[in-house]
Amino acid sequence: MKATLEKIEPVFGNSFTIRKFTDINYLGKPYWHFHPEYEIVYISNGRGKRHIGEHVSFYEHGDLIFLGPNMPHFGFSEELYDEHVEIVVQMREDFLGAEFLSKPEMNAIRLLFERSHQGVTFHGDSKHRLGELLMQCVEHNGFERLIRLLSILQEMALAQDYTLLNAGGFAVEVQAQDHERMRIICEFVDEHFHRHISLDEVAAEASMTVPAFCRYFKKLTNKTFTHFVNEFRIAHACRMLSDEHLSISAVSYESGFNNLSHFNKIFRQTTGSNPRDYRRSLLKMVRA
Repeated sequence: MKATLEKIEPVFGNSFTIRKFTDINYLGKPYWHFHPEYEIVYISNGRGKRHIGEHVSFYEHGDLIFLGPNMPHFGFSEELYDEHVEIVVQMREDFLGAEFLSKPEMNAIRLLFERSHQGVTFHGDSKHRLGELLMQCVEHNGFERLIRLLSILQEMALAQDYTLLNAGGFAVEVQAQDHERMRIICEFVDEHFHRHISLDEVAAEASMTVPAFCRYFKKLTNKTFTHFVNEFRIAHACRMLSDEHLSISAVSYESGFNNLSHFNKIFRQTTGSNPRDYRRSLLKMVRA
């Protein structure tokens, strides 16, 4: 199965697509895909992994994310809670005309669109405030829906509580010929990250020699394969730490680390916190 090009066509009479999903019983299997549209995803409640290009991280209590075009990614929802709402907005860069973003009034939105090429996640007050506006936008049609979307984009552009997912200026936009190979690599890691993955076996999965694979992966993602796998494992560990009944050592083992001190070191390097303090912050948020 190749990386899927998702074809998105707005409903007749509309210049962009906005959809609302509320079924908590359906978690369609995430799949590696891309599309030429910009995409906003708001998840009101739930948790899961963000896997966008070379970036892997974990979110709790919903998410609001803005992605640029042709950024390969998996679906975001893993565990949804009651009263779950998911809003997905997709639009072309020229959805209001080729010169749309060049207008002086659109300057802030133009900069937002540029940031989206690195992937933007919103947090704090902005996440749910903008999410509420997106839910209201769905209830309207035609001109009113368009005006509301522009207002939301402007508020997103001015919001300060956001994080660039592919920090350091490295925006992942995998070329079409790389999608299939990256799909194979990412799905292999997703299936086997609980154990040691040798360079020999992952290179074989990608039909490459080990030296060629290492050069290819570093060029494509700006990090080593070991670094990528460790980030994937830490994202999984962050999810498991929300279960206060699991010991830190059990979380370490279930996340693919056989050495607790090594797990603590990589966890701190990746998150800036140790596992115990991270767990305390999660539980404090849940109880609040």
